[in-house]
Amino acid sequence: MASSGVDEILQKLALSNAHLEEITSLMRQNMDRGLDSATHQSAIVKMFPSFVRSLPDGSEKGDFFALDLGGSNFRVLRVQLLEGDVQMTSKVYKIAEETMTGTGDQLFDYIADCLSEFKKEEGLGDVDLPLGFTFSFPCKQNGLASAELVQWTKGFSASGVVGKDVVQLLKEACVRKNVNLHIVALVNDTVGTLMSCAYSRSDAYIGLILGTGTNACYLEKLSNVGTWTGDSGEPTNVIINMEWGAFGSDGALDNFRTEFDKQVDEVTPNKGKQLYEKMISGMYLGEIVRLILVKLTTDGHLFGGKVSPDLNTPWKFETRFLTDIESDTSSDNGECRTILTSLGVTPSVSDLATVRRICEAVSTRAARLAVAGLSAVIRKMGAGELTIAVDGSLYKKHPTFKSNMEATLQELVPGVTIKLMLSEDGSGKGAALVAAVAARISS
Repeated sequence: MASSGVDEILQKLALSNAHLEEITSLMRQNMDRGLDSATHQSAIVKMFPSFVRSLPDGSEKGDFFALDLGGSNFRVLRVQLLEGDVQMTSKVYKIAEETMTGTGDQLFDYIADCLSEFKKEEGLGDVDLPLGFTFSFPCKQNGLASAELVQWTKGFSASGVVGKDVVQLLKEACVRKNVNLHIVALVNDTVGTLMSCAYSRSDAYIGLILGTGTNACYLEKLSNVGTWTGDSGEPTNVIINMEWGAFGSDGALDNFRTEFDKQVDEVTPNKGKQLYEKMISGMYLGEIVRLILVKLTTDGHLFGGKVSPDLNTPWKFETRFLTDIESDTSSDNGECRTILTSLGVTPSVSDLATVRRICEAVSTRAARLAVAGLSAVIRKMGAGELTIAVDGSLYKKHPTFKSNMEATLQELVPGVTIKLMLSEDGSGKGAALVAAVAARISS
């Protein structure tokens, strides 16, 4: 039997549809501020134009490279497009911590070395091929192949890169290292996710990332983009990279944030920023659960009131634990017992049920919050039917994230037919497709 202390916390995590409607309308206000040139500068949700003007139509063909840099591993890919068919080879390279935190030149020289090695392995040593570069950090794009890093995230802090054009830095490293490639597009991973899906589905208009972080993009009419400075000829659309993880840093979400969300924010390096992301994405959900468990234990509702050293250690309860606990279909919550035991606590049968309910409440809230943002985008677009391209480990691995999202979409945008489609390798294939679409349009 769950105690009132547990119920009280579950209550705080439950968001009614009325709450979600409020969040949807706040997101819409933030979107409008980001798109309007008069308010863009101070807007929280930046709504950056990606300079990608057209989705693939399936006729793209040719040989392309892609570079996917978004974390401590990066990938180099060769993508061959043969009308509707895609062949890919790729290799993953690890970035040492000292390279992530050293100088920008060291970082880009290392990447150029890896590109050179991969080209040789593919037997394309000197061939000049177009490259699409997925760079999954907040950027201000100034053109399809020009973008300034706004800030490093995810453990990177390489010096001399913030405020600089990262395409230019990569080009200079390629010259230093004698690597023959021309970088035709810099792509945000969210945009790549949409492009990858749109190659096979013509009604895909929204891209969504639900992984370590969260972000969304969608196809917008140029006439709605007050910040647009490019040409206004055909095609008359542009994909908008919302950078929606930043939503809430002006206090917009304060009514919905719990004491646990505030505690997570306190221990992150980007305190006060990315507050929407901190309630949704895989980087933070495990820590939210851990803080709740510590509170319930301290209050005597769990584990006989004994907090183990591991349970007391920030970030020790990983988001994959939520996935494992909620994926366990056995009647005895054995997976939950294994995980808790590994953290040094001795759970009772009722403790196991309580921990599972907490995990479910935190992940369900995350899914519903993501849909509140999506419904702002869907209503703005006004489409009757569309596919949302989704990528990210949280969405892929969590057992009920997708079904929770689908149920909430039906509640918030009931008149629209929506398909959530797992986008296969948006950041790799997607970047190559941006390069391919650029090649198709220019020819």
